[in-house]
Amino acid sequence: MRSVSVIGIGETKMGKLPDQSLRDLIQEAGVKAIQDAKVDKNQIQALYIGNFNGSQLVNQSHVNALASEVLGLGSIPTIRTEGACASGSLAFRQAYIAVASGLYDVVLVGGAEKMTHQDTNTVTSAIASAADAELEVNLGTTFPSIFAMIANRYMYEYGDVRDAMATCAVQNHNHALLNPDAQLHKKIDIEKVKAGVPVADPFTVYDCSLVSDGAAFTVLAATNVAKQYTDQPLIEVIGSGHAGDTLTIAAKSSITTFRATVNAAEEAYRMARLSPSDIDLAEVHDCFTITQIINIEDLGFFEKGKGAKAVLSGETTFGGRIPINTSGGLKAKGHPIGATGISQIYEVVTQLRGKAGDRQVKNAQIGLTHNLGGTGATCLVHIFKKV
Repeated sequence: MRSVSVIGIGETKMGKLPDQSLRDLIQEAGVKAIQDAKVDKNQIQALYIGNFNGSQLVNQSHVNALASEVLGLGSIPTIRTEGACASGSLAFRQAYIAVASGLYDVVLVGGAEKMTHQDTNTVTSAIASAADAELEVNLGTTFPSIFAMIANRYMYEYGDVRDAMATCAVQNHNHALLNPDAQLHKKIDIEKVKAGVPVADPFTVYDCSLVSDGAAFTVLAATNVAKQYTDQPLIEVIGSGHAGDTLTIAAKSSITTFRATVNAAEEAYRMARLSPSDIDLAEVHDCFTITQIINIEDLGFFEKGKGAKAVLSGETTFGGRIPINTSGGLKAKGHPIGATGISQIYEVVTQLRGKAGDRQVKNAQIGLTHNLGGTGATCLVHIFKKV
């Protein structure tokens, strides 16, 4: 397979964007990525886009064709991917494989979601469709309740990590303060997190990711032709992993380890010929604060049961062993579901280019993105290196 590099990135601001439609979001982020890559639109050979639930949230299916029309890409082939919160990373994986195989030289890949215009019940119902409708949702289960069960089981197995969970939220809010695209620019502390509005024990509102509008796009090219288009540092995709697990929480062998993460990470590390200790920074899927702790363990950054201690000691923020979610993560940057995985890639590429401004990780050379769908039912892990 050929080497593949990211040569263009673009994203919208994340948040409540009442004046922007799904079409507007796609146009803004897509145009930014194409311009950043310095490619002509007629050089793009295919489009891949992640979108979780346009059908229910904006009454818009066939988002791939919509995106192609909005961006003026003509009659190129287009594909929409859906894998719950991992929809964008699925699109990236398929685009990467297509270029690596030699099928295309240059492709556009993105993700978009419009959510905040809907009422809470509609959004909750839409998001719940990523769980098992018959065995979970119809019994009254929602994702906050599922991940609250995971948090309680984790504390049963490994001890009280409530302060560490709150610290994840505090750190991500601090990181988001340095990110102009982030939805929340609000400083918080541990006590504020713990005293927040209860959601599902032990979670308060500050332990939960956001409902967001937003879009993000990247341009991928075969590395051997990439320099024809851009004079920016090439960011090579050196590892790609994709794995799955059961849809329901009840069928999992463990709910304090996500097997999909472990397996996807192993595939990505093997392809990259690297170990977790080689990673300089990572964007991980912090849909809830407990998930961030579990993820940094499953990715091999810290031993099982030791992730909370690492968070409390500052190892996951700037100046620490491995900065996590320098963008602010799903918790504070935002979680426009179809766009989330691509937005993670946007952050890592920005960091590896050395253009992250006040949140820049010093000497960042290798970055990782981790994107979960559902209750750890789908996972994508990608590793990037500055060439």
